Amino acid sequence: MFIDLVKLNIKSGKGGDGMSAFRREKYVPKGGPSGGDGGRGGHVIFEGDEGLSTLLEFRYNKFRKAEDGEGGKNKKMHGANGEDLVLKVPVGTTIFNDETGKVVADITEHKQQAIVLKGGRGGRGNVKFTTSKNTAPDIAEKGEPGEELDIRIELKLLADVGLVGMPSVGKSTLISAISASKPKIADYHFTTITPNLGVVGTNDERSFVAADLPGLIEGASQGHGLGMQFLRHIERTRVIMHVLDMSAFEGRDPYEDFLTINKELKEYREDLEERPQIIVANKMDMPDAEANLKRFKERYQGDYEIVPISAYTRENLDKLVLKTADLLDSIPKDSLYDKQDFEEYVTYRFEGHEKPYTIKKGDDGIYEIGGEGLRRLFEMTDFSKEQSIKRFSRQLRGMGIDEELRNLGVENGDTVRIFDVSFEFVD
Repeated sequence: MFIDLVKLNIKSGKGGDGMSAFRREKYVPKGGPSGGDGGRGGHVIFEGDEGLSTLLEFRYNKFRKAEDGEGGKNKKMHGANGEDLVLKVPVGTTIFNDETGKVVADITEHKQQAIVLKGGRGGRGNVKFTTSKNTAPDIAEKGEPGEELDIRIELKLLADVGLVGMPSVGKSTLISAISASKPKIADYHFTTITPNLGVVGTNDERSFVAADLPGLIEGASQGHGLGMQFLRHIERTRVIMHVLDMSAFEGRDPYEDFLTINKELKEYREDLEERPQIIVANKMDMPDAEANLKRFKERYQGDYEIVPISAYTRENLDKLVLKTADLLDSIPKDSLYDKQDFEEYVTYRFEGHEKPYTIKKGDDGIYEIGGEGLRRLFEMTDFSKEQSIKRFSRQLRGMGIDEELRNLGVENGDTVRIFDVSFEFVD
């Protein structure tokens, strides 16, 4: 089954907790802290695999999570890192942030990897908090939480040439004639319901990949027919092979078909109108085809080259293939996405111009402190240890939260809530 669009929830692994421990060994006169660091949580990685051609694997399992890191151990032993979650996808796959619509990763090569979510850092054990003033710290960090993201995965076939046109204009017959592809061919509309790829070779030993895309109709860019779900595959093609039925066998005007399809391409994506095209005047072996081609040329005022062929009798196919290869040679392989299309990740730090926290007074009179920059610090604090609580308090003062609370009117004994934990403010 050909699946080219899925939505997924992914989560990287949480870092392992650091350990608070002390050496108690026989014949060792002085013990001291010996708690090791926790291991890093597993990353979520997408990898291109040229052996895959569909996203079917992701259709039914909508949640994927990397392994958590292992906690630190005694004797300063580091916890094991969580295993990375490597998700293999077909070459040509784009991963979007489903909320923002921005591109997170674009996989265009075999074995190309992209770390979409990084695993949480392992918490530090009490060995790391030893100082000259505190030689036996009973303090350790919890592991950093993993990241979570709702994503949309789209497969956009990597083809040099995309065959477009109304239903039953002969696209499937054409790709079967110029390549080894064997699509279903029949005398009814929408015979092709999935894209077909074929490698096309020229007489001078050049080659390119062509994709036969399901027939478009008027309104395809708004979801009519099958067009909308396959228009995305045209985005990566460098040349559009616009196939027209010059016999007008079904009573349609080839020129009106040409205008209709180009209108749908433009409405789907503005720059598709500027994509180089070759107009393929197909079915020239049929009656009235020559007269229709003459009328088409009289009405058409553009610069695209018109190549009359018959896919059925194979007339002029060599010329079509050579002209397509020549056009491809003159077109650079540009990236599908610009820099502004990609997601810009924000790293929250405790310095700089923007505050990593927010403070507001709730309707119940409780001062509420939040913010993503503060959340990770909060979640990595072990509130069961008195020294950890004192360290957290010092960090809040260092960030200026105490001073800002006083400016907002907080008094000694007032309740302050940090996320889901409430504290009593002590001046």
